[in-house]
Amino acid sequence: MSDENFPGAASRFASVGFSEIVQVRNRVLALLAQGHRVWRFEGGEPYMPTPDPIKAAMSRALARNETRYAPSSGVPELRKAILAKVRSRNAIPADDESPIVVNGGMHGLFAAFATLLDPQDEVLMLSPYWTPIVDVIRYHGAAPVLVPAEEAGGDGLTAALGKRLSKKTKLLYWNSPTNPTGQVFDRAQVEEVSAFVRENGLGLISDEAYEDLIYEGEGHVSPASFPGLSERTISVFTLSKTYSMTGWRAGYVLVPKRWRAAMQTAVLYSINGVSTPTQWAMLEALSMPPDFLEEAKAGYRRRRDALVAGLRGAGFELETPRAALYLFPKIPPALGGDSAAAATALLDARRIATVPGIVFGPEGEGHLRFSFSVAEETIEGGVAALGAAAPARA
Repeated sequence: MSDENFPGAASRFASVGFSEIVQVRNRVLALLAQGHRVWRFEGGEPYMPTPDPIKAAMSRALARNETRYAPSSGVPELRKAILAKVRSRNAIPADDESPIVVNGGMHGLFAAFATLLDPQDEVLMLSPYWTPIVDVIRYHGAAPVLVPAEEAGGDGLTAALGKRLSKKTKLLYWNSPTNPTGQVFDRAQVEEVSAFVRENGLGLISDEAYEDLIYEGEGHVSPASFPGLSERTISVFTLSKTYSMTGWRAGYVLVPKRWRAAMQTAVLYSINGVSTPTQWAMLEALSMPPDFLEEAKAGYRRRRDALVAGLRGAGFELETPRAALYLFPKIPPALGGDSAAAATALLDARRIATVPGIVFGPEGEGHLRFSFSVAEETIEGGVAALGAAAPARA
C-alpha cells in the first residue's frame, strides 16, 4: 500500500533533529559488532558504577513491595530530602511543594519547556550548548536564540544577552557547569545573569546536571539562590552524573507555585510518576555523606589531566576544564576545520570515537568533544592510537 494512504508524522517534527551523539554511538556499535577495537570518547557516562548503598536501597524497596504507584510528584520522604538538599547545599529558598521527581534531567528539561513555551516564543541560550536543547525548544514551536559564549565572555553577559532580547523573548536557558566545554560561571556572573532575567521579566530554566563535578576553584552557584529568582526559575537536577545513575533515569525539578500545576500535569501525562523503587534508591543517594564523591573526583582529575596531556602532545590546542566530563579542544591543522570530517577521519583511520563540535552549535565548529570519563586504559590506548600527530584529513 502506498505511503500516500497513511497519515504523516506530526509536523512539529519537521524542525526537530535526532541526537547526533546517538548517531555517533550507533556507528561505534556497528564497528564493535564487526569486531573492531574502538577507543571510545564519545559518551557521557560516569566512569564508576552506581554506589552499592544505592543499589541496596533499591533491593530493600523491592523486598518491602514498594512497587505500586507513587504520588505523581514523588514519594513524600524523597521530596522532603530534596528540599533539605537544595535549601542547604544550593541555598535555594524552595517552598515545601516545589520539588517534583522526574525521569532524569532530559525529562525534567522537556517538561519545563513544555510548561513554559508557546509557539513563536524565543529562548536565549549560550552556544556551544548541549545538543538536545535546540530540538526540544523547536518541538514546542519556539525559537532558540543563540548567544556566542565567547562574545558573552568578552563583552559581558548583560551586553551579549541584551543585544538579542526581543518582544518575543520569554526564557533564558542556563547551564553551569556547561556541556560540552566544562565552563563554570562564577558567583558574580550568575548574579549578573539573574539580574538580567529579573529586570527583563523573563523566566529561567537552569540545567544543573554537573553541579557536583567541579574539580578546582569556586563551587557551583544556583541562579534560584538569588533574590527574586526562585519565583521565576525552574531548576533541573539529575542524579545521573553525581551518583553514576545514568540508566536509572532519576532526577528532580524545583518549580515555582505559579507554574506548578502546569508542570505537574506535564509530568503526570508524560510518565505518570517515576518508578517507585527507583525513588527509594534516590532517597538513599541524597542521604549519602557529601564526601563520598572525593575519591571519584580524584579519578576524574587524573583522567582529565592524562587526556589533556595526550591531546596536546598530538597537536590539539585546549584549556583544562574545571568541571563536567569533557574536553573540547580545537582541531589541529592536519585534520582541517570541519569537525564532522575530522571526527570521521579519527574514527576511520585510528578507531577513535569523538563528537563533532558542530553538533553543539555553530560556535562549536572547529572543535571535537572527548569524554575523559573513561577507563584509564582507554586514555592510554587512544593517545597511543592518535600517535605523535593527528591523522591526515579523510
